[in-house]
Amino acid sequence: MPNRLPGVKSVIAIGSGKGGVGKSTVAANLSLALMREKSKVGLLDADIYGPSIPIMFGIPEGERPTVASGNRIIPLKRYDMPLMSMGFLMGSKDAVIWRGPMLAKMLQQFLEQVDWGELDYLIVDLPPGTGDVQLSLSQMIPMTGAVVVTTPQDVALADVRRAIKMFEMTKVPILGVIENMSTFECPHCKKESRIFGGKEDRYKDWGFPLLGSIPIEVETRVAGDEGSPIVVKEPKSKQADCFREIARKIKEFQGRQEELKLPSL
Repeated sequence: MPNRLPGVKSVIAIGSGKGGVGKSTVAANLSLALMREKSKVGLLDADIYGPSIPIMFGIPEGERPTVASGNRIIPLKRYDMPLMSMGFLMGSKDAVIWRGPMLAKMLQQFLEQVDWGELDYLIVDLPPGTGDVQLSLSQMIPMTGAVVVTTPQDVALADVRRAIKMFEMTKVPILGVIENMSTFECPHCKKESRIFGGKEDRYKDWGFPLLGSIPIEVETRVAGDEGSPIVVKEPKSKQADCFREIARKIKEFQGRQEELKLPSL
């Protein structure tokens, strides 16, 4: 497999079995949490049909990447982190209606033509499900691993198992699962409840770790809508602490990988 990203040490895919579980919120905040842990990080929004990263990072419509010599695309930056998204190249009311080959070509451009620079991690926010983008990405570059995002409901877990199967079939190592919207804290009595059900120990038989559980907070939604993810807007919040702990676990995994001298990108 050709080395399409010579300056990138690790590529980590953030996937989910279905939409609505907060995958893009996790991708955005995890990327920033890794930066807070002294890593160089880039974020690729590979959800071609439904890009969310422009809104979450407060990128106004019309602000576009520039093209340098050699037809190299210079990504936009927020919080000193390079970002690339289909949302930078189209209007907010436009729709992408492409078949698989066109998706693969755009993804290839995002990987090969974007000047990502020297990165410790390129975080890839995948579209939900198990479609063309996931398959194309696994064929284009060797991925360090995948993080699977779910919520506690049984209907979400049924779909996340399909995403796990897809990563296994494409030989992408699964670093672990993140349970989003795991608990809700009553603003009055401060009691935590698992309003979506489930128990954390349900993941112990899956063969990979629970990287973290992110509680529900209105502030997380507001921060994303305002273009300032919670890790930046409220760095001392419980949610930010959860993302930083997950980031440390991912860094520990990479450290062990380097000690074992596994193939690098």
